[in-house]
Amino acid sequence: MEPGSSSGIKMIAYALDVNHPATEPQESDGDQIRAARAKQGEDELLCCGHILNALSDRLFDLYSSIKSQLEIWNALEQKYNNKKQGTDKFLIMKYFEFVVHDGISIMDQVHEMQIYVSKLKDLKIEILEAIQVGAVIAKLPLSWNNYRKKLLHSTEDFSVDQLLKYLRIEEETQIRDQMHQVQPNSKVNYVLEKNKNTNPNGVGKKRKSFDSNSNKRHVTCYDCGKKGHIKKLLFQKEAKDVWNA
Repeated sequence: MEPGSSSGIKMIAYALDVNHPATEPQESDGDQIRAARAKQGEDELLCCGHILNALSDRLFDLYSSIKSQLEIWNALEQKYNNKKQGTDKFLIMKYFEFVVHDGISIMDQVHEMQIYVSKLKDLKIEILEAIQVGAVIAKLPLSWNNYRKKLLHSTEDFSVDQLLKYLRIEEETQIRDQMHQVQPNSKVNYVLEKNKNTNPNGVGKKRKSFDSNSNKRHVTCYDCGKKGHIKKLLFQKEAKDVWNA
């Protein structure tokens, strides 16, 4: 059956219609009845082919031995209805056991919860909007206790979309407040660190080294007029030489 072909779909629906079962052939059947019965047999065979061609190789091997289109259809329906029921229970359990943690974006986690709601809706299971709102509020982490109380005491009956808007605004506000709390501390640390490297009033400043030998080369002795020594220093040197002798 080609995609979009309505004739094949109609033929399958007709062949699977339990209100039009195949009748047993009778000797009194005329040519018209025999032709209609033969046409119905061909349609049932084609219906089996359409169903089997839509299956995976593994399922084709499993069901190809069944000749009745109704038996194949009923077997598949039971198989996937059981699977659907198992999926329903699993998704419902995951939704109600979902935990919202601190340190992770609240909006990202709430959107993950809503994915379960969407999947359940695809399975024909509707979760009332009031229950969705209550579940999200109940699952907010401990750091959101004050905001949770504010939501619980609100007289407004808001939708899921409104709740998501309020949560987004609150999360952005909390992030901004945390940034403002960090910035002043950073400035204080910068000032303290700067003061460590600053010596007010020059206290404790390291003195420049004074090379007495370099200055002596430019000094003229007042006694002999020669550069490079002073009489006082010369006297000390002579006295030292005499003492060592």
